[in-house]
Amino acid sequence: MIADSENDRCGWAGPDKIYLDYHDTEWGVPEYDSRALWEKLILDGFQAGLSWITILKKRDNFRDAFAGFDPHVIATWGEPDVQRLLADAGIIRHRGKIEATISNARAWQAIEARDGFDQFLWRYVDGRPLQPHRATNADVPAETDLSKQISKDLKKAGFKFCGPTIVYAFMQATGMVNDHLVTCRCHAALSSGPGHPRLRP
Repeated sequence: MIADSENDRCGWAGPDKIYLDYHDTEWGVPEYDSRALWEKLILDGFQAGLSWITILKKRDNFRDAFAGFDPHVIATWGEPDVQRLLADAGIIRHRGKIEATISNARAWQAIEARDGFDQFLWRYVDGRPLQPHRATNADVPAETDLSKQISKDLKKAGFKFCGPTIVYAFMQATGMVNDHLVTCRCHAALSSGPGHPRLRP
């Protein structure tokens, strides 16, 4: 799923190589792993008010600082860990987002134990990526009715920094919706697939 040229990509991708690689190999690829889904949701929350490339460039630092985004570890953290992270120049030092990550880890644990976080999310789209077939960047919404509903349900479950716009960006990134433009080579590669391999009816 590698685009041959910039003309084969969605308009937002580039020119930085890290952005191009992310577009070509990761963005929009269906993610079914519960922990990886949680990591992506957390990073989308940290992006709020910033550009995504800022997060991409710091992603390895985030993974180091947040114990590989292991929610079972992060759920045990408290104020000393918040202070440690606030002193870490390699990440986004925002107290609210850091504290939300800890509480979100506990919310993830509850959903994971009850249902599976992957199951919880992918049921919203019946286990298969939505295929809206966007023609231009102007056709891509910032949020949808579904992202509003998922945001509402996540907040009810105890999540923070998961508004409808953040949730829609998360849905795009994790392949819940295939928002590669129809002119993008990646679109066709992601237009069909087996769907979630373990989704229970």
